[in-house]
Amino acid sequence: MIPVMSEINYTIQQLAELLNIKTFELKYPALINSLLIDSRIVINPETSLFFAISATRDGHEFIAEAYANGIKNFVISKPEYLPAFPDANFLLVPDVQAALQQIAADHRKKFDLEVIAITGSNGKTVVKEWLYQLLSADFTIVRSPKSFNSQLGVSLSVWQIDKEHNLGIFEAGISKSGEMQNLAGIIQPTIGILTNIREAHAEGFSSSSEKLKEKLKLFTGVKLFIYSPEYTGTIAPEDLPGEKKFSWSTQTDADLSILFVEPINGQSYIKALYQKEEIECLIPFSDRASIENGIICWATLLAMGYTPEQADLRLERLTAVNMRLELKNGINQCSIIDDSYSADISSLSIALDFLNLQNQHPVKTVILSDLLQTGKTDIELYTEIAVLLKQKQINRLIGIGPHISALASLFDMEQSFYESTQEFIDEFPTITFNNETILVKGARRFEFERISKLLTQKVHGTVMEIDLNALASNLKFYKSKLKPGVKVMAMVKAFSYGSGSFEIANLLQYHQVDYLAVAYTDEGIALRKAGITLPVMVMSPEPFAFEAILKYKLEPELYNIDILKAFIAFLPDTQKAYPVHIKIDTGMHRLGFEEPDLPELLFLLAQTKKIKVVSAFSHLAGSEDEQHDEFTAYQVKTYLHLSGEIRKGLGYDFIRHISNTSAITRHPEAQLDMVRLGIGLYGFDSGLKDKSGLRTVAALKTTVTQLKTLGPKDTVGYGRWGVLPEGGTTATVKIGYADGYRRSFGHGVGKMLINGKLAPVLGVIAMDMCMLDVTGIEVKTGDEVIVFNHELTVADLATQIDTIPYEILTNISQRVKRIYFYE
Repeated sequence: MIPVMSEINYTIQQLAELLNIKTFELKYPALINSLLIDSRIVINPETSLFFAISATRDGHEFIAEAYANGIKNFVISKPEYLPAFPDANFLLVPDVQAALQQIAADHRKKFDLEVIAITGSNGKTVVKEWLYQLLSADFTIVRSPKSFNSQLGVSLSVWQIDKEHNLGIFEAGISKSGEMQNLAGIIQPTIGILTNIREAHAEGFSSSSEKLKEKLKLFTGVKLFIYSPEYTGTIAPEDLPGEKKFSWSTQTDADLSILFVEPINGQSYIKALYQKEEIECLIPFSDRASIENGIICWATLLAMGYTPEQADLRLERLTAVNMRLELKNGINQCSIIDDSYSADISSLSIALDFLNLQNQHPVKTVILSDLLQTGKTDIELYTEIAVLLKQKQINRLIGIGPHISALASLFDMEQSFYESTQEFIDEFPTITFNNETILVKGARRFEFERISKLLTQKVHGTVMEIDLNALASNLKFYKSKLKPGVKVMAMVKAFSYGSGSFEIANLLQYHQVDYLAVAYTDEGIALRKAGITLPVMVMSPEPFAFEAILKYKLEPELYNIDILKAFIAFLPDTQKAYPVHIKIDTGMHRLGFEEPDLPELLFLLAQTKKIKVVSAFSHLAGSEDEQHDEFTAYQVKTYLHLSGEIRKGLGYDFIRHISNTSAITRHPEAQLDMVRLGIGLYGFDSGLKDKSGLRTVAALKTTVTQLKTLGPKDTVGYGRWGVLPEGGTTATVKIGYADGYRRSFGHGVGKMLINGKLAPVLGVIAMDMCMLDVTGIEVKTGDEVIVFNHELTVADLATQIDTIPYEILTNISQRVKRIYFYE
């Protein structure tokens, strides 16, 4: 999470007193205005306080890294860390997370402002962002960054409150009973909004009634409570929280009773009964979730005293909430980070951190608009931004807007400024962009999507969307299953299972995996050229590539006597201890040394100082399948024996690893020193019965090119195989076997999702397109078509053609553009 700052400075002694620390020893006077829990993201080290939170990883393990980044103030719960940094201030507490929450709650008490708290199963973030749009003309608002609604996120959100704010909007999310009371004490709301109660995030509750009661604890003592009786169950209105209550409903009588919703050209016209009179509004969305979120916002405006006319005028100006950054390929070997729909300090800091994840280009450029309605003076705001850009080591700034342009002198870097987006677009042909990572970050009114379109390569109608947050979540899931000290080697071979190269590797490097593995040398070279510094193992090194392996500091897997001899002979006599990995065959019978090979292997290793074995490993043949458990146990036993013999013969230790994705959870005894995590990163693990901890990473989408109405005697496609005996409608979509959608999906075997309905493939798959039977489905040209996502999964497609998810993913061709999302 990003560090958050306050304009109020607290002395470290004040915080020690607040936390009731009797034994605090001041090492140096410090003023604190920034709280952080991630040692990698540091903005102002001198005024930052690092909280060593124990989660999947113990935050105490990152104290040294935070200290190296300039942090000298820490909140910890383990006293053994005190002597290691004698010049640092340590606040020793029983519970670090509780200390963070206590500091945030105390900070909140210092301000007398209206605070809206939002909770519910779905829609929290959208309702919060829409209320920000609707109310920012009348209030100076502080709000949760992105979806910061957890026990940690709420604390960091509230810390942002400053004296200029007169309205706060914070969302709160919980996963089990007993959590909401803490968040209520931190937010201290005056207005409460319950969005809905559904099945999402229900795992930690015994019933929906228990979940509802827990969520309602957020609103104890609020002056105004906004809700729908459709979601409050059997609780009587008088038993609900709030001095005043305002209800809305689409089904029953309420303060705002929805009479009907009528779709009009992608918008929704809504009529309702309010104070015994019919009122109306128009919202620029037509999907069910947006309609409900819009009604909640409508109810909130009315409950806060806005007239129906004022509410209608504002609601029809709502714009979509894009909570995700998009990473795309750009012109002239550039990478584009598209965040062209929002701009404030918090989201800018998040976007800059994502920019710094990217190591594939030498230059980092920011295109930034004026930031609006921040409550700060221009000189305060742009001084803060200038410091932020310098700390993040931004090389080039392009500022757009009169306010940022007027303060150009604050920015110490390559710079250019334009009064408007149109002026930049007019000058675009004369502006040079080459081999840069470019962050496009603009307030909505600047229409930066026009700039993003200029900078982005034209995209083939079929795209694969990669959710980097989901991938990071899957990595976290598997790390949580590891024994202490076990390392992670992430498999990024085959274009990261079709998901990308440096884009995935950058994220894995940021999340501190220990090793990467690729199949071939050229894959490793691409990672090095993209700025990846992690150790990289090459699993199939060819002798002709040895020179490149040395040049790019890659580490070869040596799997037989011939390749071992060839690599030793290639290395110059001056080479010492070059890292190599020894492959042992324990029963897969593909590659690797077997027991009869050990004498010659050990003899050759003993005769040279040119190489050093850094790991010895093997490959399990059936770790995912219960029927092969006996063989898996045999493989592990064989590996331990052979690796032990190698260790004894070498006289030194090395990393031992045999576990693949499925073995991590099914065979924890085989985790040893390191595990190799592959397909599990992308949300697939055939050995895992309960997959609720994994998230879908990839979605393959295309579009409808044309619709055709066919008669009973008409045929479709090559060979005239496609027939609709009773006639019907077909949709031609932009994906074919050249994109990786195999011909075996033809003749009704494959299905795609259009507007929530499954449509079977009709006839044969062509090179660049195929046809779907959309008879009875409401569809039009340009509609989105889902080939696979979290609903129609890759595993579903694999079942359709009797293959495995690996093959589906790795078959997606390189001409299908990858777009990477990051929240």
